[in-house]
Amino acid sequence: MVETGSVRLQGIGASEGIAIASVSIQTKDELTVPQRKIEDVEAENKRLDKAIAESHADLQAIHTEASKRLGPEEAKIFEGHMALLQDPSLRKKVVQLIERERVNVEYALEQHFDIIITKFENMKNEYMRERAADVRDVKERLLKKMLGIAETSFLQQAQKAPCILVAHDLTPADTSSLTAGSTAGFATEIGGKTSHTAIIARSLDIPSVVGVTGLTKVVNPGDMIIVDGIDGMVIVRPTEEETIEYERRREQFLADKAAFHALIHEPSITKDGRKIEIAANIGSPAEAEGALGVGAEGIGLFRTEFLYMNRSSLPDEEEQFKAYREAAERMSPKPVIIRTLDIGGDKSLPYLPMDPEMNPFLGHRAIRLCLDRQDLFRPQIRAIMRASAYGSVHMMFPMIASVTELREAKALVEEEKAKLQAEGIQFAAHIPIGIMVEIPSSALIADQLAKEADFFSIGTNDLIQYTLACDRMNEKISHLYQPFHPAVLRLIQMTADAAHRANKWVGVCGEMAGDAQAIPLLVGLGIDELSMSASSVLKARHLVRGMDYAKLREIAQQALGLDTQEEVLRLLEKSQDADNN
Repeated sequence: MVETGSVRLQGIGASEGIAIASVSIQTKDELTVPQRKIEDVEAENKRLDKAIAESHADLQAIHTEASKRLGPEEAKIFEGHMALLQDPSLRKKVVQLIERERVNVEYALEQHFDIIITKFENMKNEYMRERAADVRDVKERLLKKMLGIAETSFLQQAQKAPCILVAHDLTPADTSSLTAGSTAGFATEIGGKTSHTAIIARSLDIPSVVGVTGLTKVVNPGDMIIVDGIDGMVIVRPTEEETIEYERRREQFLADKAAFHALIHEPSITKDGRKIEIAANIGSPAEAEGALGVGAEGIGLFRTEFLYMNRSSLPDEEEQFKAYREAAERMSPKPVIIRTLDIGGDKSLPYLPMDPEMNPFLGHRAIRLCLDRQDLFRPQIRAIMRASAYGSVHMMFPMIASVTELREAKALVEEEKAKLQAEGIQFAAHIPIGIMVEIPSSALIADQLAKEADFFSIGTNDLIQYTLACDRMNEKISHLYQPFHPAVLRLIQMTADAAHRANKWVGVCGEMAGDAQAIPLLVGLGIDELSMSASSVLKARHLVRGMDYAKLREIAQQALGLDTQEEVLRLLEKSQDADNN
């Protein structure tokens, strides 16, 4: 049945911007994998090896082209795909299934990959869930080789340019082949903000929305469609009034973008002289270039766990040192805060077996795991310290809950310092050591921790979750995950006040740091540094430069005395309205 009339669908904004154009729909190849009994096991093994070799060659070509068009960081996505193809355990397990069940290689491969995909899809962490799409992409690439199905790209199916592409899903390879000139925007039914498709879309600066349930059922080829990558909205067959409104919004977005760009080299100072550091969060050294490109004043969070992912073994000290040194050199003399390994809970590594836990978020993770597994922790400490000779490097420990934990971690640092010195290896004379404040206990004893730490960085994502006993990924209680809950705000202020009494600084590196609604409140609560995704840096600077710190202090104190998040939000909206009038 052909749908008519305007339809609004909510999704997740993947890449900011607004696109208004007609639709081209990508049809998804349905792979039918037959199951049959085989006699010649060796022949099936050879077919597997041939498919792996040909798929690897294809990915190598895609990687080369992506490096030219997107840059080395985005191209690493395809390095991960190639690493999965070359993982010895992949071939071993598929071959074992062929030999045990005497089934054809296509069927064995599909069975093996579906188990892995299901494991990823059931993980609570969004980033890890999104890796299921990468595994699925490799699986389908191999199956198409075996089934003799030719690869087709989105560009081959596009009807005319510029158009908005609509699909159930897009592979990273599909997305990397798009160009802003022929693709106004795209929308998919599945995917998330941390999916590789979304990451590539942001690199290409193509407006996009992902996770739009039921999209392909209501859109027809040639329909006009609006993709709002800012608010995560897709409007199919918009009315004339909606089209006019979104054309106005698009012009405003482009004007704001140009205005923000002019602030790249400007300081982040309020109208009454309060300096706020605006830093960027990164997951790899290559992302430092993006941070510098928007004028970030440092790296407030280098998530080192991403060095451990998409691989089949632990990175050694030398590999880590090279990554940390690269980030330090690129950012020098600006600071780079390197967080030590934060795995466990919602982040696990396939090559690092961990005992199952009833509640992994409250279990053996982050600093707890590192203190127990010093074979993991000590090489990372050494790598960070060695990198400190090449820039302004800070070290930060996650999930600190007590003074004892911090002292134990610092003691290991001192031991490794002595070893490096004895080996004649250079490192900075002073490496600031800080902690993540993401557990209520650390906020409550922030005055004691401030005697031991050089700085605090508040991880609001976990602080909110632990304070309100609310799993932020559980849809049934998502309404209880309240960043502006008075209890959360009080813990933030307690942390800031304790740090300042000890002449230490305090930052925020969780989602709240880049939230336009939260920034005025965080500044009013006394936060000295805000660290966020690079794409949010200039907007945050623009906000800070228009603020009056003295007024925000008053508003923050009022907020602390309110009873509910709803009251806090009304206060902030009232204040914003007053500023606009």
